[in-house]
Amino acid sequence: MAVTAAGGTGVDRGAPPPPGPIRPYRFPVVAEERLSNRMAVRLVSEVPLPVVTAMAVMRGGETASPPGRGGLAVLAGDALEGGTSRLSGRELAGALEDIGASYGAVTGWDSTTVAVSCLAEHLPQAMPLLAEMVRLPAFEPDEFERYRAQRRASAAQRRMDPAALASDWHSRFVFADGGTYARPLGGTEDSIARVEAVHAREFAEARYGPGEASLVIVGDLDAGEALAAAEAAWGDWGRRVGPVPDPEAAPRRRTRSVHVIHLPGSVQSRIRIGHAGVSRGVADYHALIVLNLVLGGSFSSRLNLNLRERHGYTYGVRSFFAPRRGPGPFAVSTSVENAVTGAAVGEIFGEIEAIAGAGPAPEEVEAATSYLAGVFPLRLETTGQIASRIAETFVFDLPGDYYRRYRDRVRKVTAGQAAAAARRHIRPGELCTVVVGDADVAAPQLERLGIGPVAVHDRSA
Repeated sequence: MAVTAAGGTGVDRGAPPPPGPIRPYRFPVVAEERLSNRMAVRLVSEVPLPVVTAMAVMRGGETASPPGRGGLAVLAGDALEGGTSRLSGRELAGALEDIGASYGAVTGWDSTTVAVSCLAEHLPQAMPLLAEMVRLPAFEPDEFERYRAQRRASAAQRRMDPAALASDWHSRFVFADGGTYARPLGGTEDSIARVEAVHAREFAEARYGPGEASLVIVGDLDAGEALAAAEAAWGDWGRRVGPVPDPEAAPRRRTRSVHVIHLPGSVQSRIRIGHAGVSRGVADYHALIVLNLVLGGSFSSRLNLNLRERHGYTYGVRSFFAPRRGPGPFAVSTSVENAVTGAAVGEIFGEIEAIAGAGPAPEEVEAATSYLAGVFPLRLETTGQIASRIAETFVFDLPGDYYRRYRDRVRKVTAGQAAAAARRHIRPGELCTVVVGDADVAAPQLERLGIGPVAVHDRSA
C-alpha cells in the first residue's frame, strides 16, 4: 500500500484519482411537426427547466451575401433587434422586458438565428414578438446606421488586432480570390460601407421565408399549447424564398506557401497554418473531431504538449476544422515570441506530418472519445444550448435523432478510423502558413525551414 502524504499507509494522495465511469445521458426526444404553411417545427417539451427557448433559424447566412456586399447578412441579422414595422427598437425591448424575456440574433456563414427565452407561462406573449422580429423588421435608416457603425468599428478593430489579422489573412491565402470564405465573416470596412438599409430589407425578403426556416421550441411545456402559439404567430407566413447558393470555397493553391504580414517592432508572431478543410456533412465527421482533439483540440493534445509543455514556446496552441455547408478551413493557431517563430512553425509541421502519416495511437483515441462523451452533457445545460444543437440539424440537414446517437457514435471511433480521417483530410503538402509579426526577424527563420516560398506583405495591402 502506498505511503500517504501524512506518513501513514493508504491512498497515495500525490497521484490524481482515476477517471470515473461516464454518466448516462440521453439527448431529449425531438418531435418534428409542420405548421399550416409547411414551416418546420422541432419541439422538445420535456426538459425539466423553468425557462423556455423559442428559436427561429433561417438558412440565410453570410454565404448568401452578394459579391461586393460582404457582411450584409450579418448586418441584417444584427438589425433584426432594432425594431419592427409596429414597434421601435426601444418598444420591442420594453415588450420583451415586461415578460422577463431575453432575446438576440446571431448570423453565421450558414444561418441566421433569432431566439427568445422566458418562463414557460410567457411563451404565448413571447412567440408573436419573435415572429414580428423575423417577419416584419423595420430596418429604420437611423437605427440601421447605428448597427452599421458598430460593424464598421469592429472591422476597423480587426485590422489593428494581430490575432484577427492572422486569421483574416490566412483565409485570404487559403481560399481563391473572390471565394466566399476568403473574406471575414462580418465583411470589411469598405464592403460594410456599401450596405444600406434597403439592402438589408431586400436580403430579408429574399432569404427569410418558411420554406427555408425552422422554429425550434425547447422547455418544460405542453406540446399542444406550444404548437398552437407557433401556428398563431407563424402559420400565415406565406413568403416564398429560394434555396441559398452554394459557397465558393475553392482553395487558392495545392502547394505550400508562406506569408509574413509585417508588423515592425512586434515582439510576437501570430501563427496560422492550414488549408481548406471539409464540409459539415462529411461522412467521417465523428472520426475527424476525435482526430482533431488528439492533434490540437484539447489541453493534453500533441501540439500543446509539444509547444507549451516541452518547449515553452507558447501559452497555448489549438487546431480546428471549421466545417460549414461548404468546406471551411483547417487551421492551427498560436502566438510565440518572434525569436522562436521558425522553431515553433517547424514543430507544428512535424506534428501535422506525423499524425497525417501514422494517425493517433489507440490510447490517444480512447482518451479523446471518453472526453468528448463526458463533456457532451455539460454543453447542454440550458434550453438555449439544446435549441442551438437542434437548429444545427436543420441547417446542416442532419437526421432528427443525430444528437441522441452522438455519444454512441463518438465512443465507437477507432484508432484506424481516426488514422483514415487524418490521411483523407490533412494534406501536409498543401499547408499555407501565415505569420503576423516583425518580418525582419521572422522571415529569415521561415526561409531556413524550407517549407515553401516566403512572401512578405504590408498589412494595409
